[in-house]
Amino acid sequence: MSNGEKTYKSGFITIIGRPNVGKSTFLNKVIGQKIAIMSDKAQTTRNKIQGVLTTEEAQMIFIDTPGIHKPKHRLGQFMIKVATNTLNEVDLILFMVNASEGFGRGEEFILEKLQGIQTKVFLVINKIDLVHPDDLITIIDRYKDKFPFSEIVPISALEGNNVDHLLHTIQKYLPEGPQYYPSDQVTDHPERFIIAELIREKVLQLTREEIPHSVAVIIEKIETRENGTVHIMAAIIVERDSQKGIIIGKQGSMLKEIGKRARTDIENLLGSKVFLELWVKVQKDWRNKASLLKEFGYREDEY
Repeated sequence: MSNGEKTYKSGFITIIGRPNVGKSTFLNKVIGQKIAIMSDKAQTTRNKIQGVLTTEEAQMIFIDTPGIHKPKHRLGQFMIKVATNTLNEVDLILFMVNASEGFGRGEEFILEKLQGIQTKVFLVINKIDLVHPDDLITIIDRYKDKFPFSEIVPISALEGNNVDHLLHTIQKYLPEGPQYYPSDQVTDHPERFIIAELIREKVLQLTREEIPHSVAVIIEKIETRENGTVHIMAAIIVERDSQKGIIIGKQGSMLKEIGKRARTDIENLLGSKVFLELWVKVQKDWRNKASLLKEFGYREDEY
């Protein structure tokens, strides 16, 4: 596809890195709206989330993968498989690291996974707003001898620093290609998935300790009423009765707050008034049961 004298470029870019390095923050910044959930909890992202950025010159399809970590259950194994399976299927890999954290076994593990991969790899040093500029040189020196990165680009996804430069550099590496998605499409995930993720994000933000990793959200029903209001019924799944009590809260206060925060984001997503009905269900040890993982949307056969 041509744009005047210029050739059109398109390609798939996967973002990998340890949990909590800012992959989802970067994706949301690039796309310009929230499609990936964010929290300070590790392993927030569980599925591949594709974000589509379309310009007059290129279309970049970003894949935000789950943070690569040592798995402790079947869900963890699924998340690692999702993250590593993308490496040979894309046009470019962004290995994102946190500038404010040192080089550790997690980074070493990912670099081992990258050995033998034919795809070009950028090192993206995120959260540079948290370190002194002089420290950046040390970080770059530490990494550049460990892997033949095609580019090393420091950014702050939260502040937006150097993000445009990174996008311009990515575009230079992409092949000529078609526009895979319509110009106004920002993700390949259905609205049900994004809505479930927005609800789960609020649970992550409001709860502590063992709760966040034990939670799944299932959208039971979405319907638009005659007055234009969207009615959504969703179940929050936990593993133990004690967790159910925490999420409901005293006289339902926690569940009410989760619903209130989620409804605001969902209304922004849909552009409609939303009535959100939430309840909590216990499914013992669901993260280790293949049938429940599949039912809750973690389908290995899709990757």
